[in-house]
Amino acid sequence: MTQPVAVVTDTTHYLPRALADMQEIHQVSLYVGWEDELERELEMSGFERFYERLRTDPEMPTTSQPSIGDFLAVWEPLIEAGRDIVSIHLASGLSGTYEAARQARGVLAERGLGDRIEVIDGETGAGGLGCLLLAAAASARSGVELKEVAACVHEARQVLKIRFCIDTLEYLQRGGRIGRAQAWLGITMKIKPILSFEREITPVARVRTAGRAFEHLVGYMREMRRDGADGWAVQHIRAPDQAERLVERGREIYGCEPLFVSEVGPVIGTYIGPGGLLIAGIPRAAVAEGARGGPSRPCRRHDRPRSGVSQPRAFQGGRRC
Repeated sequence: MTQPVAVVTDTTHYLPRALADMQEIHQVSLYVGWEDELERELEMSGFERFYERLRTDPEMPTTSQPSIGDFLAVWEPLIEAGRDIVSIHLASGLSGTYEAARQARGVLAERGLGDRIEVIDGETGAGGLGCLLLAAAASARSGVELKEVAACVHEARQVLKIRFCIDTLEYLQRGGRIGRAQAWLGITMKIKPILSFEREITPVARVRTAGRAFEHLVGYMREMRRDGADGWAVQHIRAPDQAERLVERGREIYGCEPLFVSEVGPVIGTYIGPGGLLIAGIPRAAVAEGARGGPSRPCRRHDRPRSGVSQPRAFQGGRRC
């Protein structure tokens, strides 16, 4: 049976593609590239070539939000199929994507269809947005109406936690997304910034070495668990070994598998740069049945962990939001 509410987003969540497809999450692509060679991020088969050029090319790539027409191309078939839409997007302080979605909704409102769509500023990005999408998918699957799905997303955002470390502020500065971390640019010592994805990139802490940055994220995972965010996720940019280590530490802390493990793609990666490492956390109850379906259960210390980060293993439980 088709669920009445469809979940739509842009491409800056970076859930594993198989997981997003399994959850029936529809995507409107952003664009990224150099000069006149913009590509749809959704159609990129891999990120290795992009990140290699990002490391070596003195010119920054360009990122571009979807057009109004891009949104309508995804939304209109869903509406014609009788479905309402919750459309959840990258933080408005980082991108014009949310505003473009609002404008697209305005076009449909002129046709009397505005009440069929809820457009939400996710106030986060990457793995944080991915967690919100799992919450939305779980709520939509339960068969509730549009307003209830939207309320579930807002509630999930209130309890979402996200933190990431980067090798350098260079990419944020060059790309004009540095936000309040601007204050750290005058520091002469080499630092490893710790930041968060809120309405904009928000500085949290600074440490001297990559090892201390890694341990900061491990400590934050312990804090997330204490605060009830027992669903956790790991993302990276060209740092699979560090991600593997972080997943292993997460298994020790949580006693269960992450919701997902994946690489951040070029639109966000343009501003973070290679070497980025990210964790996100949310109560599993907020993402009930969001990735694997079936009955729910919390993480327990005696759960047997499974090896490897290549498989985007998802949670197995929670209650409906």
